[in-house]
Amino acid sequence: MNFATYSTFFLLSTVKFLFTPFGGPAAGLTFFETYFSCLAGGVFSGTIFYFLGEFLLKKAREKKLAVYQDSINKGIPLKQKKTFTPLNKGVVKMKRKLGIVGISFFAPLFMSVPVGTIVSAKFFGKNKFTYPLIVLGMVCNGLLTTGIAFAIASFF
Repeated sequence: MNFATYSTFFLLSTVKFLFTPFGGPAAGLTFFETYFSCLAGGVFSGTIFYFLGEFLLKKAREKKLAVYQDSINKGIPLKQKKTFTPLNKGVVKMKRKLGIVGISFFAPLFMSVPVGTIVSAKFFGKNKFTYPLIVLGMVCNGLLTTGIAFAIASFF
């Protein structure tokens, strides 16, 4: 057992879950060693940022409100940011099209795990199925990406 390799895959998966399994065959790990070390890192990071995400979003909201109140008290006009930007419109369209399952499954995969999990928590944090869907998504996506990685490695 090479704990340095396992911990490397664990730490890489806490940030970017999609590409980490592709290093497994090159590192000399088996399918299950790669899968479980990547899955553990992804689920660990997802858990931390899902439950920390609500706190971070609340703090950001409070800070924005404090800056706004401070500018009003000082009499300095504060320029309001645009609400309906093309990016915001795209995110809302994606939310409506994919729903809770799509966002919970694919946001942590295609974005980084912290960002994707916070996005899922922001959109669907009140739903009790969001966190289990994130974990289930990582289990399924981990199997898929690790399988693809080892299938590609078997050709070379």
